[in-house]
Amino acid sequence: MNAPKDDRTHYSKEELKEFEAIITDKLELARKQFQFAKDVLNRKNDEGTDNTTGNIKMLEDGADVLEKESFSSFAARQQKFILQLENAHARIKNGTYGICIVTGKLIPKERLKLVPHTQHTIEAKEQRK
Repeated sequence: MNAPKDDRTHYSKEELKEFEAIITDKLELARKQFQFAKDVLNRKNDEGTDNTTGNIKMLEDGADVLEKESFSSFAARQQKFILQLENAHARIKNGTYGICIVTGKLIPKERLKLVPHTQHTIEAKEQRK
């Protein structure tokens, strides 16, 4: 499925407002998820006064470590995603949003709706491989 060719070099103000709304929504959700992960990690750090002994305690500790690592990785990914979305928001403000940093072409609208923080067309992304 090929998108129609778009020879423009920038998106209109109306289109940028649409992208800005998408980014704002994703940013709000990402910040909530990041805060949730931080809260869970802080609670995990506060625990540890359990009097359970023996093998069960070791299994629980192992599961806790695994869960903590999982939440820690999730929090790190969310933090990176938040930064990418904030950068996309800045690109809207400075007029460079939606322009591929490799090809200089306009990134298709469909791609930006799915990955609003991207700076690459599919063509440019495939060239990097």
